[in-house]
Amino acid sequence: METLLIWGLVVLLVGAIFIPYLIKFRKSRQVFVQRKEEARAMGIDRPRAQYPMVDRSQCIGCGACVEACPEHDVLGVVWGVAEVINGERCVGHGLCEKACPVGALKVGLGDIKTRPDIPILSPVNETTVAGIFIAGELGGLSLIRNAISQGHMVVDEIARRSHKNTKSDLFDLVIVGAGPAGISAALTAIQHKLNYLVLDEREVGGTILQYPRRKLVMTQPVEIPLYGWLKQDEYSKEALVETWREITARFQLRVNSGERVDSVCKINGHFDIRTSRAAYSARHVVLAMGRRGTPRKLEVPGEEQPKVMYSLIDAQSYTQQHMLVVGGGDSAVEAAVGLARQSGNVVCISYRKSSFFRVKKKNEDAITTLIAAGKLTALFDSQVLQIKPKSVVIQCKDGPREIPNDYVIVQVGGIPPHDMLKQMGITFGGEMQPIR
Repeated sequence: METLLIWGLVVLLVGAIFIPYLIKFRKSRQVFVQRKEEARAMGIDRPRAQYPMVDRSQCIGCGACVEACPEHDVLGVVWGVAEVINGERCVGHGLCEKACPVGALKVGLGDIKTRPDIPILSPVNETTVAGIFIAGELGGLSLIRNAISQGHMVVDEIARRSHKNTKSDLFDLVIVGAGPAGISAALTAIQHKLNYLVLDEREVGGTILQYPRRKLVMTQPVEIPLYGWLKQDEYSKEALVETWREITARFQLRVNSGERVDSVCKINGHFDIRTSRAAYSARHVVLAMGRRGTPRKLEVPGEEQPKVMYSLIDAQSYTQQHMLVVGGGDSAVEAAVGLARQSGNVVCISYRKSSFFRVKKKNEDAITTLIAAGKLTALFDSQVLQIKPKSVVIQCKDGPREIPNDYVIVQVGGIPPHDMLKQMGITFGGEMQPIR
């Protein structure tokens, strides 16, 4: 009798501990399965660039990666294994990879041989055109730390291959782009005493220059060649731009700003680089441009008006205005949130899909709060039809709607410089061309 009582107590104790856990596990599993199916139906389960790759044979389904990810629904545990739920939200910061206790997860690009949006690169980021390298987000991986490390890596490789240059008019390398990758490449060139030149159609800073004022940029601690460490996880746009300018002045970087590269051709073993101002010859080329390229337009009547813009630098400049933001990504949501927080603005955001599924968690929370408070109107499943001087016509689910408008901010992405790269002979995933 005493033995039965003891076993009964043990069963009750085990049940009290494990039954709630099993119920919670089953519910969370059902939620992730449902989210996975919803993401697959919307076509957002596949990533646009980097994403967490899970080794199913090693994954123990502990959920540490899910907890570590600051973005919402990128990962989930489905049938006991971690899976990508919303691949489009992955920004590649790698916290999930660090959190995995068994090393079953790695953030990368997967097999880029079948991806038409990413150039095929060697382990040292050399393209299929020998002598042309890519550093930064053009290769598919985002984040400043990746750009800096890649800029350093490719110039280390160029230095390894280089021999003494006796021609004053022949550069060891020309770097296209003066963002984090380009600056890192230039600093590494100085370390190796290489003859280099940086070209950029804008100013030093790269894509960051187009960010709104005071936007926080994720870096994670990273070491910049010659300069030292960026030790914080996040920096404001202004702090980073000031850092790039300080580096440019301190190390007297050779940067030609306001000079657009028009073509790159390989002639007699060297590269002929034609720009909007001049022509240069180089043994190697480092492409450190961003992926955004030319802003994508709406192609609707009235878009040529001065009130239509494709970036928002300072939301505080707009008060007491009727503002329309077009788009549903992070840039669009951040613009709408920034404008809605200014005095007297009436802000509307138009998005062609049914929800903001591609944005960071903190942006989703911010815009959801403003919508609930009535400070911002979201028109989902909508499309701009016409932009008039004092209004905008939008096609909504219930038919066309005309709303008052003073300014339109278009944030529907950009057209990447893929055509320019293909003209250079660079092969993208899915294409079959010999290495030159």
